Amino acid sequence: MENQFSHIDNDGNAQMVNVGHKEVLLRKAIAKGSIMLRPETIQQIKNFNIKKGDVLTVAKIAGIQAAKQTAHIIPLCHPISFHYANIDFDIKQNSIEVTSTIECYAKTGVEMEALTAVSTALLTIYDMCKAVDKNMIITDIHLIEKQKQQQ
Repeated sequence: MENQFSHIDNDGNAQMVNVGHKEVLLRKAIAKGSIMLRPETIQQIKNFNIKKGDVLTVAKIAGIQAAKQTAHIIPLCHPISFHYANIDFDIKQNSIEVTSTIECYAKTGVEMEALTAVSTALLTIYDMCKAVDKNMIITDIHLIEKQKQQQ
């Protein structure tokens, strides 16, 4: 009986999926996540009063850099060269919602890159604010959109 799992061979060993036969398509993925913070911490971020620096700019750069490294940290993830990566922030009273968008022309999707970007941006916010807010919660990291279309 042939194995039905794409990342496991017929002997039960982990394997990278062969995407060589797939067509190069325009691919896009959007992911989101949130971090819950105290309103006072949100205000400090807005006013650039966090001692470690400009929280959102550093988080944006960290998220984009992490997306570029996804194949190095997720063992069976294909290395993908993407042409667009962005991180957006929606600041609310008690939280910051982070959205990442990744686009490329490739044989496989960029969902993992989008999720890695969001996760790392959120972790960066956490790291930069941990001295002033001991009760932050990272939550609801998820893929909200995945597209592929002909060139």
